[in-house]
Amino acid sequence: MSDKGASFTLTSSAFQQGGSIPSRFTCDGAGSAPPLAWSGAPAGTKSFALIADDPDAPDPKAPKVTWVHWVLYDIPASASSLPEGVSSQTLPAGTHEGENGWKKPGYGGPCPPIGRHRYFFKLYALDATLGDLGAPDKAKVEAAMKGHVVGHAELMGTYQKGGK
Repeated sequence: MSDKGASFTLTSSAFQQGGSIPSRFTCDGAGSAPPLAWSGAPAGTKSFALIADDPDAPDPKAPKVTWVHWVLYDIPASASSLPEGVSSQTLPAGTHEGENGWKKPGYGGPCPPIGRHRYFFKLYALDATLGDLGAPDKAKVEAAMKGHVVGHAELMGTYQKGGK
């Protein structure tokens, strides 16, 4: 998205920016969502949207598709984190889930078929709530966000099966 707005901070207690994502958050482990925390969202933020994706699919040497691992929107402006293993039942009240690349709601952990992939967790501060969009994919959420992004934070982690 081109209208990223002001920068703020997105971190995880499970991995550092550019670091390796622990296997418990992948298909080699429990596949639970990593903990995320953010700070410094711009004034006027009414909600957040989170998109986690992998631009290196299927092979980092010849990427063909950006695989979507998680889509959340209408995360309340009062929220400043998502706990490890957050699920549909434990998301902050009002949060909506979109469809990931497996055409399902919720977090789908990294499971790269070959090589070390990059996984981008992108959090957008919005000056509006988007409302119930049904079961939108990443493109539909991005379209709904257009013109409403007042801030952007990003955290990138990497993963390769077998840890090689």
